[in-house]
Amino acid sequence: MSESKRTIREARKSDAAPVLAYLSRIAGETDFLTYGSVDELQLTVEKEEALFERYAKKDNAVFLVAEYDGTIVGTLNFEGGKRKRTAHVGEFGISVRKDYWGKGIGRALLSHLIHWSKKTGIIRKINLMARSDNIRAIKLYESFGFVQDGLITRDLLIDGVFYSTVHMGLLID
Repeated sequence: MSESKRTIREARKSDAAPVLAYLSRIAGETDFLTYGSVDELQLTVEKEEALFERYAKKDNAVFLVAEYDGTIVGTLNFEGGKRKRTAHVGEFGISVRKDYWGKGIGRALLSHLIHWSKKTGIIRKINLMARSDNIRAIKLYESFGFVQDGLITRDLLIDGVFYSTVHMGLLID
């Protein structure tokens, strides 16, 4: 019996189509995302390829993919500010396929981001936002030292119901 292999790495151009397929799959798995259908994102393979290339050229941005036995099962994208005064701070988005929840994928992606951030010498704060009722995600972020910076009420409207988002941050020293 072979052991499963998990890999966290930076996205490359050839990941564009598999990432689109991944995003399409996870769109229907949870309401914790900011989109309900991949169609809302208006993405194409060409747009994803360009995005990965843009991230790769920036010192304060990274797009990570998590693979499990060669299949993309999670992503994390982080981008710092575009101006000198905001280049040190950025926000990330993270997602993991539902059938891989509880397998350490999100923790591995986040750990990789924090390590990368420290290596850059640029990033001094990592921000995120999560739906306030996404307790599993919030507990994960808190386990890394993220603290709540604020609560935005009625931030999301899903099927006629309003949800608040928690804004959290982690200082990088």
